[in-house]
Amino acid sequence: MDIPTSRFGQIAIEPEDLIQFPCGLIGLEDCRKWLLLADARNDSVGWLQSADRAEIALAVVSPRRFVPDYQVRVSRRQLEPIETGTSGDAQVLAILAAQSNGTMTLNLKAPLVINLDQLTGIQVIVSEDWAVQHPLTSVAAPLRKSA
Repeated sequence: MDIPTSRFGQIAIEPEDLIQFPCGLIGLEDCRKWLLLADARNDSVGWLQSADRAEIALAVVSPRRFVPDYQVRVSRRQLEPIETGTSGDAQVLAILAAQSNGTMTLNLKAPLVINLDQLTGIQVIVSEDWAVQHPLTSVAAPLRKSA
């Protein structure tokens, strides 16, 4: 199966590599199928590429890599759409964003929780007092437009 992308060109994948987000993401509810790609130059960064919309690719990171005390408390009810009972069964990712002043921020308020066994994911809003745009003081390498 081939997925066209505006950032990475045509990507050949197996259908079982797609991560299903049954509810989509906040602001991208129509995007339900995603592919997680590693960045070839920066092992801190991954790319969540939409299989539904070629122009959508989100830079993602493990938030604990940059904020060691970051914790996500998610109820079992919130995780029902991805069929996992506890967040220990899942990978947590935060969306990385470039700001107009050149800084990078993490969205710690609305992380992505992915059940790696089922390849299903959900974006949750956490009740902790994490900033929606948490500034990063260091990223190993600049973001680029290819994986």
